[in-house]
Amino acid sequence: MKCHALLFVLLFLTQVALGQALPYGNNPAAGHYATVRGVKLYYETYGTGAPLLLIHGNGGTSKDFHKNIPYFSQRYQVIALDSRAHGKSVDTGDSLSFEMMADDCAALLTHLRLDSAYVLGWSDGGITALILALRHPNKVKKLAATGANLWPDSTALMPELWQQMQRGYKEGKGQTFADPKRRNDWKVFLLDWKEPHVPLSALAKIKVPTFIIAGDRDVIRPEHTVAIYQSLPHAWLWILPNSGHATLQEHTDEFNRKVDAFFRARGLPSPPK
Repeated sequence: MKCHALLFVLLFLTQVALGQALPYGNNPAAGHYATVRGVKLYYETYGTGAPLLLIHGNGGTSKDFHKNIPYFSQRYQVIALDSRAHGKSVDTGDSLSFEMMADDCAALLTHLRLDSAYVLGWSDGGITALILALRHPNKVKKLAATGANLWPDSTALMPELWQQMQRGYKEGKGQTFADPKRRNDWKVFLLDWKEPHVPLSALAKIKVPTFIIAGDRDVIRPEHTVAIYQSLPHAWLWILPNSGHATLQEHTDEFNRKVDAFFRARGLPSPPK
């Protein structure tokens, strides 16, 4: 076992030295499992420094942060998580909620003996980050959320996405899904069909500095993003021009720099320029 572990570490260092892209999301040298709350969570760690938890979106994995991990791992201990029912995390349950995933994040930080962490969430990960701050405020130093919504309907989601979700629900409703993978995919789909349900008034309880981000062509309605920002006591708002939902991939360098500046600033920094 020790020989295998040493081999993985040597492989990791060799890839770094050669400038090769690391297999984020499937990297034996950085991957770990933690059994918390009855779920076997997979996560990868990179770098040293203040802990930074990365939470991906619906149907995604930690690999989705492949453009961001190299930057943030220079200053932070990056913890890139596969949420329950996603990626390499093992979840045999028949239900899924954002509250479950937020509680998983808190339990993982406790498992790692971390009192708190900076948190960056994309899409569903942004929702989870906000709920984590509501349910476990002491676990969050600051949080950045891009492409998050607080409820699942046409007042929060752009018409194209809402119509696509309606078609998906009609096609899947009533099916039994004997195949475990398809059954899991349906469970993940239903998460966004049924949830979240967070009233704007609840955001007043989030006291940590919060960075709310979206693209100007996001699948989240811009007025919904602005309402989230306005409901938070200590918040930045950044709407990226010429960007869709994947702000952190479409504008990687600018995204990384601004989120890093937000995390590193004392208190609530000045708005981004």
